[in-house]
Amino acid sequence: MKGKPLVSIVSAGLSKFGKLEGFYAREIFAEAAKEAFDRCPNLNPKRDIQALFVGHMGESYEHQGHTGATMADWAGLLYVSATRTEAACASSGAALRAGIYAVLSGLCDVVMVGGVEKMTHRTTPEVTEYLAMASDYPFEQWHGITFPGLFALMATAHMHKYGTTEQHLAMVSVKNHYHGSLNPKAHMQKEITLETALSSRVIAWPLKLFDCSLITDGASCLILTKPENAKKYTDMPVHIIGSGQASDTIGMYERESFTSLAAAKLAARKAYEMANLKPEDVNVAEVHDCFTIAEIIAYEDLGLCKPGEGGHLIEKDETKLGRRIPVNTSGGLKSKGHPVGATGTAQAYEMYLQLTGQAEKRQVKNAEVGLTHNVGGSGATATVHIYRRG
Repeated sequence: MKGKPLVSIVSAGLSKFGKLEGFYAREIFAEAAKEAFDRCPNLNPKRDIQALFVGHMGESYEHQGHTGATMADWAGLLYVSATRTEAACASSGAALRAGIYAVLSGLCDVVMVGGVEKMTHRTTPEVTEYLAMASDYPFEQWHGITFPGLFALMATAHMHKYGTTEQHLAMVSVKNHYHGSLNPKAHMQKEITLETALSSRVIAWPLKLFDCSLITDGASCLILTKPENAKKYTDMPVHIIGSGQASDTIGMYERESFTSLAAAKLAARKAYEMANLKPEDVNVAEVHDCFTIAEIIAYEDLGLCKPGEGGHLIEKDETKLGRRIPVNTSGGLKSKGHPVGATGTAQAYEMYLQLTGQAEKRQVKNAEVGLTHNVGGSGATATVHIYRRG
């Protein structure tokens, strides 16, 4: 029997992802919130929503802190309890966990959770520096390693141990760009060839330009309530039936393995146990493909294949739309984009669409169970959530 619902998603919103010139993060978040409100006419936001948890990684981008209150103000939720969560690229995955806590505790009946980041107005070196703050300062940042470098270490370790190839990495990019071409809100809505991916310039070998996620602006949000109240707001709720979060060493150099993320494996185990499900029960997944190697490692950490077989899984096209386990139907971080604070709940937004049959050209047939996997930094934080159609 599938797990008991923890909370129910009754609506969701997503801004357009991309280079949103002339807009502040607050305006982008307001766009996502408006979609969520418009999707749920039975909801009175000012009356019903009792708390907001919003993921936001970096105040450096806009020289703007106090994110919770700022986003509540611009979303029309003045006076509610509003809190920012920060866990690097898993900031809104942590916001989702906080919202689940609030509802399960009985303190709140209805909450909004979400995330936002405005990044593209900064130069690439500035963004690289701000993102590097999610790694260890004295032993990683200070010595000049960046996140492309850290994930390149994972890639070379995986290649050495399991025979994974540059072509396997490029196949992830090709698949996710195909999915992104079907998503009208994706940052990069175009297909690419394997040759294009393989011939793009090297960023940190073996990672090339098309192995790296995009610097993106965007926002996302969900409205959560108690499962027994869900039908008050919608005829098509999506239940969250499993939730796991774990952490690991901040520095990658301290870990036993570079070919797996211990926090992700532990978070997944907790979520599967709570949902009373196994990996083979999942119909669709959104995983944290900040770099193509991260998706291959995610396949293994989530139990979608055995350790070392991630490259073979993508080679067999098993994670493409229409195949055994479609992964990153939104286009993933690679094609949809990666506004870091928004990514966790943007993944959940895709699950909401898939499990309510609203994903249009990228709809997974008969999708009933979905999973999201959101990673912070090089794996010091990970959240995994499992969803079931209501």
